[in-house]
Amino acid sequence: MGGTRGYEELSVTINMANHSTATIEDLDQIINGLRVWHLALPVVSRRDHGIGSVADTMEVVILRLSTNDGLQGHGEASPWAVFTGTPEASYAAINRYFRPHLLGSRLGDLKQTLAVIQRAVVHCTEAKSAVESALFDLAGKALNKPVWALLGEKCRDSSPFSVSIANPDFAQDIALMHRLSDDGIGIVKLKTGFRDDDFDVMRMQTIRSDFPEFKLRIDYNQGLNSETALDSVRKALPFRPDFIEQPVVSHAYDTMAMIRSEIDVPLLADESIYGPEDMRRAIREGICDGTSIKVMKSGGMRRGIETASLAGSANLPAYGGDMFETGLAHLAGLHMLAVAPNISLGCEFYHSHYFLETDTLLETLKPVNGELFIPDEPGLGAELNEAVLEKYCLSQA
Repeated sequence: MGGTRGYEELSVTINMANHSTATIEDLDQIINGLRVWHLALPVVSRRDHGIGSVADTMEVVILRLSTNDGLQGHGEASPWAVFTGTPEASYAAINRYFRPHLLGSRLGDLKQTLAVIQRAVVHCTEAKSAVESALFDLAGKALNKPVWALLGEKCRDSSPFSVSIANPDFAQDIALMHRLSDDGIGIVKLKTGFRDDDFDVMRMQTIRSDFPEFKLRIDYNQGLNSETALDSVRKALPFRPDFIEQPVVSHAYDTMAMIRSEIDVPLLADESIYGPEDMRRAIREGICDGTSIKVMKSGGMRRGIETASLAGSANLPAYGGDMFETGLAHLAGLHMLAVAPNISLGCEFYHSHYFLETDTLLETLKPVNGELFIPDEPGLGAELNEAVLEKYCLSQA
């Protein structure tokens, strides 16, 4: 079904803060330090998706940039081998290929530096995102402004919070959903397509009957065969999810467009749309009714904002998605959606609070009444847990 469809877009509040008129270009600090860590962080359960699984640990790369006046800025690369790339590639991109362009650069030339980084290595969107986050973290601290204030005009103070249900042991997910209900969470996304239709339908039935308080979303993560995908998707329609996401492989634009034309529930694209270039094609070919905007697959907050703006120009709403991230990457996502009005379907920055045993932040991001709040502190707005960097480090430079 083409055109704008029946999303229930989620309400937001706005609290504008006053900040000085100084700009990034005024900053004369020189970047004189770079450290990078490859971490393997323990998780509390297995998670299965249509394209792969994560169990035992999730791997991220943490970047620290320092300036000659003692400021520190941080960023995170959160790759997944079956989706965007590997942690080894992100680590090498930062440590070997980006390092010479960062050390000695002037903080006020941040935008020019990022343009060089963009061309220094193909792909590696997560590593590029980490560099952008660290540079904007530095700039925000230097200017005493939150990162969102350097990206655009604030449109919301908080975002509705979604948690994905993806444990192959559904009994464990039932326990999780009871916890989510107690915590005031109002949205769950069911990960489907990794076993069979009967398993998926059973879980949809259970959520609808036992947890009527939840809004339900369905995400196949490319898990369906293009030839039979429509039949599987139709089995989800009676449960009236908010949307159905990425049923088939990312390059199957024709199949996405066909499924969209045959169903009366919004169809979202995730893996089919990484950044602005893909968004333009998706609009031309009519493959979706909305999209997932992720800092990691976009290659940074600014490219995510651009992608969201393009989607908005075609009346296609978006939500703030994530990879397997810690709180540091979640912060970048929050600052992105703070200035992107079209990211109106909430966010799913839940891994740090509900999936990791230990976060990289000293204070883990926690939802309040089903919402995550956007920091107004300078920079990204949080401090790293140095003990975690050392305890779970696989390599560092």
